[in-house]
Amino acid sequence: MSIPAQIRRVTAIFKLAAKSGLSATAKSVSRGIREKQNYQKWIKRSGTLNDKQRRDIRSQIEAFDNKPLISILLPVYDTDEKWLRLCIDSVFKQIYPNWQLCIADDCSLKPQIRPILEEYAAKDSRVKVLFRKTNGHISEASNSALAFVSGEFTVLLDHDDELAEDALFWVAREINDFPETAMIYSDEDLIDEKGRRFSPKFKPDWSRDLFYSVNLITHLSAYRTDILKEIGGFRLGFEGSQDYDLALRVIERIPEKDIRHIPRILYHWRGIRGSAAFGGGEKPYAHERAREAIRSHFERIGKKAIVSETPHDLHRVSYCLPENPPKVSVILSADSVEDVIGSITYFMEQTEYRNIEFVLISNKEFKPDVAKNMKAIVTNLSGRAERLNLAVSQTDGEILCFANANLRPMSENWLSELVSFALQPEIGAVGAKLLYKNETVLHGGLIIGAGETIGIAHHTFPAGSRGNISRNVLIGNFSAISASCMVVRRDVFDEAGGFDAKHLPDKFFDADFCLRLREKNYRIVFTPYAELKETNAKEPSNHEDATAAEKDHFVEKWAKFIECDPFCNPNLSRKDGSFSIGI
Repeated sequence: MSIPAQIRRVTAIFKLAAKSGLSATAKSVSRGIREKQNYQKWIKRSGTLNDKQRRDIRSQIEAFDNKPLISILLPVYDTDEKWLRLCIDSVFKQIYPNWQLCIADDCSLKPQIRPILEEYAAKDSRVKVLFRKTNGHISEASNSALAFVSGEFTVLLDHDDELAEDALFWVAREINDFPETAMIYSDEDLIDEKGRRFSPKFKPDWSRDLFYSVNLITHLSAYRTDILKEIGGFRLGFEGSQDYDLALRVIERIPEKDIRHIPRILYHWRGIRGSAAFGGGEKPYAHERAREAIRSHFERIGKKAIVSETPHDLHRVSYCLPENPPKVSVILSADSVEDVIGSITYFMEQTEYRNIEFVLISNKEFKPDVAKNMKAIVTNLSGRAERLNLAVSQTDGEILCFANANLRPMSENWLSELVSFALQPEIGAVGAKLLYKNETVLHGGLIIGAGETIGIAHHTFPAGSRGNISRNVLIGNFSAISASCMVVRRDVFDEAGGFDAKHLPDKFFDADFCLRLREKNYRIVFTPYAELKETNAKEPSNHEDATAAEKDHFVEKWAKFIECDPFCNPNLSRKDGSFSIGI
């Protein structure tokens, strides 16, 4: 790690300590150390192949109905001989044999580059080399290589990185299992100068909103070659983020179901000087080019959005509200007087959104002045889901916001942030980041199947801790979010039939609702830019006190998500929502 990177890391730790307390920060640092150790154990157990596994892979290849030619795109420029040889050797070591390596040397100045490339081309006819006469940078060099690609799929490879020996096998297998596949990405890790692997990126399945926040695809990425050529390959002017821009243009042309994720580490990104893997400061120009690529994407698809910088050189997408924002019905759910006193006024004062009505629903009687300037619904209904459905029926906002009355918004734009996402036609529900008093995570997204039923993503992590591939601090997708703070369009709520008060009166009804939206192809979004903090020391709604009937119904109905939540990588533990490496 570079000195500036170390300084940034230490500064971040001090900021976490100041915000979340020493105890939470110490746990966060300890968790990071433990995960580094766990990854080395994981590599020994699951991250390397033995001879039996290699034989099994060869048998599977023989049985493939389709053995597609896979072309590997490799732009080269002044690479150190050691890294270049390791890179090309990793292609030669591929167990899957039907590959083509297309190399474009971008007029390297180092005299040893040409003989090395000619040497490999002489060894194997599958290696094709083009020597460019002028230096054009990575986009032009990649396009030169793409011009003589003949494979059905094209895999991108950087000149100092390495492929896992089974990388192309898994790509070919995915194509056989899902013939309509148009785009593939895998998990990845970093590799240092001594060949030591570290910092794994265990990714979720396709998450559009996370992809807008960080280049989720990166490595390994594979595309149908005809699509790459149809869109004109790589665009000049996006060097440093040319692969991000490429992926953004590809997803505009394909159904999301044709984007496949292989939850295996198939790519080792070299963490050395000059590589973005070494640190964000190595290629500072790349980050703004990434944001420009995202802006261009939104212009092409006709969405009004602002793309801005976030800490850690990542990105934030903010959708623009219409000139006359729709009415929002904020339904505050209270279980006790303590939840209400001091909170309702704060909700009203700490909300810049103006076209709004506040509704308080509870099965407790309140003094008239407690519910001043808001509609109060007092009911004898015992089930929370039924109470919320009742509240919806007595409101008329185009947008519904469910929130616990014991929460306090931490900024005035919390509701605008949530509504801006809820207004997107493809989004079903959006949730906020909820914090305990000590500013650790009370609620993020919900992980289905964690802890046998449901776990809370990054539960008790410091608010500013990055978490799993930075998902704790980035806008992204989950299978479900909590009704402790959920925003949804009324028409979507009605389309789904509201909350299931019959089978899930108090627990799981929010997750069930979100999963029903998922079945209707709506996205479920989590945004950390709407933060609310609890005002008392309540425990989270972690479903531990659900009835046996609620648990049985939920588990039976959503067995496929219980077994495998697409937003929790199968290499990670399902004990809770911490995204710890499973060992």
